[in-house]
Amino acid sequence: MIVSSISLDFFRNYVHFEDHFSHHVNVIWGENAQGKTNLLEGISYLSTASSHRARYDRELIQMGQTHAAVKAGVFSRGRNFTLEARLQKGARRQLFANGVKLKTAGELAGVLNTVLFCPEDLYLIREGAAVRRRFLDNCICQLRPRYAEALAEYRRLYEHKTRILRDWEEHPSLLDTLEEFNLRMAQTGALLIHYRAHFIKRLREVTPPIHRDFSGGREELGLRYTTVSTISDPLAPTRTLLEQLVEHQISHRKAELEARQCLSGPHKDDLVVELDGVSAKAFASQGQTRTAALSLKLASREIFFQETGEWPVLLLDDVLSELDHRRQEFVLKRINGGQVFITCCEEMSLDRLGEGKTFHIRQGALVE
Repeated sequence: MIVSSISLDFFRNYVHFEDHFSHHVNVIWGENAQGKTNLLEGISYLSTASSHRARYDRELIQMGQTHAAVKAGVFSRGRNFTLEARLQKGARRQLFANGVKLKTAGELAGVLNTVLFCPEDLYLIREGAAVRRRFLDNCICQLRPRYAEALAEYRRLYEHKTRILRDWEEHPSLLDTLEEFNLRMAQTGALLIHYRAHFIKRLREVTPPIHRDFSGGREELGLRYTTVSTISDPLAPTRTLLEQLVEHQISHRKAELEARQCLSGPHKDDLVVELDGVSAKAFASQGQTRTAALSLKLASREIFFQETGEWPVLLLDDVLSELDHRRQEFVLKRINGGQVFITCCEEMSLDRLGEGKTFHIRQGALVE
């Protein structure tokens, strides 16, 4: 997969940006707060219709403006695509592929796959479960359109149920709709668990050898999926998962009404990372957790390649400067093949990276 060109209009700090990229390595350099990350964010947005830094699309629109646009030329699956996202304050975003308006973000799946690695990801292991769920969701949404649709639906149902639980004492009639929301959440939640379990199964196969190589054979990485307690086997058929989710909902109904919170469902799932059989989050050093995080990201890249036959576009956002020389060299050796974008604060020689192109960004514009 190749991003051959991009144009940004009123996106973050870019009034207008337009250029073509190398099919190999693209180094984007400049001082901090000039727009390097924003450029990568624009590329990433076209793969998932979501931002790793913004909760709402309106945050991507430049201050003082009412709209923004991201448009890219992409070569994928043996053909050319033009992907476009139009953002407008107070209105739903619009997504297009080759001029055709898309009904859902899930339709982007498989057109442009990206693996983004930023400094915050170095804390993927140490942070709370929400960060690791976001990692899983980002990967699976790009590979499975049905998962992207189910995730959007689950989030919508979760918000509705949360409002019911919050307000039911003041408006008891709200409880009349609770059972319907519970059933739909269990149906959708079963799909999420199904896809997450199968993706983690792939991660279990791909990640340990990478980590073993990375750590010089000194450590063994293990992965474990934790989900709703009544789920005996996350790899079971979705019908079985549905029945077990309903069982959990029934047993937690009283507690949910008292707490006024949604306590049942896969919205608290976690990917547990272990090193030599013990929790990496609790016991690993900073260097060990960084190595584990890098291994997970590189593993996801390899899974994308195995699934599609094409390397995803790799976005390294100022991450090399956060790594020691040994980890830098390991990453650079593992990213042969495919298109790569690297941001950094100082101009980086392409000699150690291979064929490519450099871009100097200052105040949201290209320095010629």
